[in-house]
Amino acid sequence: MKIQTLQYLAFLSLGTLLLTACGGSQTPAGGPGGAQPPASYPVFTIEAKDATLNNDYPATLQGEQNVEIHPKVDGFVEAIYVDEGSAVKKGQLLFKLNAPQYQQDVNNALATINSAEAEVNSAQLQVNKTKPLVDKDIISHYELETYQFALNTKKATLAQARTSLANAKTNLGYTTITSPVNGVIGTLPYKVGSLVTSATTNPLTTVSNIDKVYAYFSLNEKQLLEFSRTVQGNTLTEKIANMPAVSLILSDGSNYAMQGKVETIGGLIDTQTGSASFRAAFPNPTRLLRSGSSANVRIPQAVKNGIFIPQRSAYELQGKHFVYVVDQSNTVKSVEIQIMDLAAGQYYVVTSGLKTGDKVVYDGNSSLKDAAPIKPEVMAADKVYQDLK
Repeated sequence: MKIQTLQYLAFLSLGTLLLTACGGSQTPAGGPGGAQPPASYPVFTIEAKDATLNNDYPATLQGEQNVEIHPKVDGFVEAIYVDEGSAVKKGQLLFKLNAPQYQQDVNNALATINSAEAEVNSAQLQVNKTKPLVDKDIISHYELETYQFALNTKKATLAQARTSLANAKTNLGYTTITSPVNGVIGTLPYKVGSLVTSATTNPLTTVSNIDKVYAYFSLNEKQLLEFSRTVQGNTLTEKIANMPAVSLILSDGSNYAMQGKVETIGGLIDTQTGSASFRAAFPNPTRLLRSGSSANVRIPQAVKNGIFIPQRSAYELQGKHFVYVVDQSNTVKSVEIQIMDLAAGQYYVVTSGLKTGDKVVYDGNSSLKDAAPIKPEVMAADKVYQDLK
């Protein structure tokens, strides 16, 4: 009886296990413990687009002319006729130096000339008086030659005195200092009463002609090679002529109202910095730009029929960039792409790895894995590229 009871209990346990197994096989798909459906991801199709890339380069601004005003003679500053920041014209009076010694030199030179002229006149009279006597053989010709030599000596002395007067007047003129160019006055480190000399290191002021302003910036060797390859022209002059107009970004981030033009490119690469110097010129009629200011020169670069992707569509791994491309079976594949160093705003410029017509996952790369199936949600191209300019 006991053995039959044990056999009965074993039979019940086996039946329970079979019923449980049969019930598990009837769990609906997608339910707890079942296979999950593919997740939805936004997907867009690559299209060729045109855009303009902006290359910004730090620049230093300098006026067309920056002329330091140094005294040529020694003296005290007697008067200052301009103020810092004032606009001046060429020839306008700037400073007056008090140097009475130069007026005395002029007076002495005038007195020397008067004395020399009297000596010349006296020697001329002697020659005029002697010549008729020589013609009549009353006195010898030797005496006439002696008087003639004396006259020539007096004339030379007179010429020397006149040269001394010219030099004295020139030095006296240096006590009045005028502007050599049109421009704007810089700082005035010396005040009235200050002693200045021709050996003074600091200038009295600097006159900056800023009607046109030069922006000096540099390109490294890689950028210079790219410039040489992308800008049309067989010679450097032709390439400069074919460069587009450039913009100036001021220190506050605003755009300068007027565009400029690259005028020159340095012929040598600086061995210290590994870069070549460029100079762009900007008109400055309102004199908003000043010498010594800093800014960024922006050079546009047009890209025709380029491959652009939003930066959010790519991810970086070990210094390389990847995107997820969707195939015909709606399975994603990780693809490495090459991009330009310069971005078009929030878009990468793809140089290899993608082509028009490829379908790329727009966002959500962090949750994807290679060969994973997805449910694509197609995005309109105008929405994907709405910020591309």
